[in-house]
Amino acid sequence: MFRKSVKWVSILLTASAALLVSSPVVFAADALPEESGAWIKVIFAVGAMLGSGLAIGLGAIGAGAGIGNAANGACSAVGRNPGVQGKIMMTMLVGMAMAESIAIYALVVSLVLLYANPYTSFLWG
Repeated sequence: MFRKSVKWVSILLTASAALLVSSPVVFAADALPEESGAWIKVIFAVGAMLGSGLAIGLGAIGAGAGIGNAANGACSAVGRNPGVQGKIMMTMLVGMAMAESIAIYALVVSLVLLYANPYTSFLWG
C-alpha cells in the first residue's frame, strides 16, 4: 500500500514540475524578437544571468563558511584562554573582513556580467 502511494505521489510531483517548468517557455515565445540571430543574443543574455547568479551564490557560500570558521576558532580560543581575548578578537575581525571581501569581489563580478559585460561588443557590434 505504501509503495503504491509513493508511486502516485512521485508521478504527481513529476507532472507538476514538468508543467511549471514548461509553461514559462510557452509564454516567453511572444517576447523573443523575430530577426535572425536573435537566439544568439538571448542565449548570451541568459548565460550572463546564470553566470552572475552562480558567481554571487558561490561567493556568498564561501564567505559564509569562512566567517563561520573564523568565529568558531575565535570562540574556541577564548574559551581555552580568556586572558588574550583582545588579541583573538582583533585577529578574528581581520579574518572575517578578508572572508567578506571575497563576497564583495563576487558581487562585483556579478554586476560586471550583468551590466558592463565586455563581450557584448562582439555580439551587438
